[in-house]
Amino acid sequence: MNNYYNNLNNEVKEYFNILSPEFPEWLLEYIDTPEMERINKISNYCGTDYSKCFNIRYWYSNLDHSVGVALIIWNFTHDKKQTLAGLFHDIASPVFRHCIDFMNGDTEKQESTEERTTEIIKNSKEIMALLNRDGIKPEEVDDYKMYPIADNSTPKVSADRFEYTFSAGLSFFRVFELDKIRKIYNNVTVSKNEEGIDELVFKDKEICEEYINTISNLWPEWVSDKDRTVMQFLADMCKSMNNAGYLTINDLYTLSEKEIIDKFINCKDTYLSDSFKNFQNADIVHSSNTKVDNRYCINVKAKTRYVNPLVLTENGPMRINKISENANNQINEYLELPKGGYYTYFDFDFKPYENTRDAKSREADRYVEES
Repeated sequence: MNNYYNNLNNEVKEYFNILSPEFPEWLLEYIDTPEMERINKISNYCGTDYSKCFNIRYWYSNLDHSVGVALIIWNFTHDKKQTLAGLFHDIASPVFRHCIDFMNGDTEKQESTEERTTEIIKNSKEIMALLNRDGIKPEEVDDYKMYPIADNSTPKVSADRFEYTFSAGLSFFRVFELDKIRKIYNNVTVSKNEEGIDELVFKDKEICEEYINTISNLWPEWVSDKDRTVMQFLADMCKSMNNAGYLTINDLYTLSEKEIIDKFINCKDTYLSDSFKNFQNADIVHSSNTKVDNRYCINVKAKTRYVNPLVLTENGPMRINKISENANNQINEYLELPKGGYYTYFDFDFKPYENTRDAKSREADRYVEES
């Protein structure tokens, strides 16, 4: 095993072993490339690691998530191309991940940062050398949406959705233990869905109900006031730093989160550096039906993340909400939950630089104050 695998904590190693009892050795060479190593320095939890509003158990990187997705795909397909597509699906992730979608105004779909995937793969000497050696074309692995086991549309089940619910349930908001993941995951197989397309499905209704009952505790966390507010703040910090000339868009895709945070803290614009320090110390997010003045106050909606898995029955595969009243109620309860549309705020003031003019105006004000 390589350094990446050896440096994983024991729980993640055991979790990976559940996803694929056989860890494909050939995958390690692809993991051990600069482009994949970069996303090992990006948290999978969209910057929430850096807020006191959350109590995350341990670091779980974007690379960890990508490896987990690849292992699920390998376990069910033993297909190198599909597995690599899963491994590479977040290779273009910027720092703070979906926070940059927020920066781009894409809070509900969160897909605005995906277009660099092909470019990064083709520009990597190491990855291209491995693909050429293995007789694989970049266009066969640069879009995991080609492979329904890897990804499909909500609320279907895919390797990506299984992985982030399992791992988030371990380290982000503890709702899983490894034994429960093993029990649920070992009940999964591949079958055709209503559209005649392969999908990961459950063999038994009771196990699927247990899965829904568990992850329904996660769903509200992903659209909570604190989650949306933390993500939007980091988005506004990145935008402000960019407009003030202290951060480039390319930095978001090439630097580590630690390097970006160092830029925040050491920024010569003390309004920005002090605002980030205020964020680091904030541990409560408030809500209001009206905009609150003199506070960092936002109004954004979040992406709806949930699943409605298929279960094998005597009458063929059926969605769990059609055969389980409890599961149907849990899904509907989440879908009816407000996911924004009102104001949330931190108890400190911060007005982002919406453009370079804002940044220059603030710089002029600071010069006058210092004079």
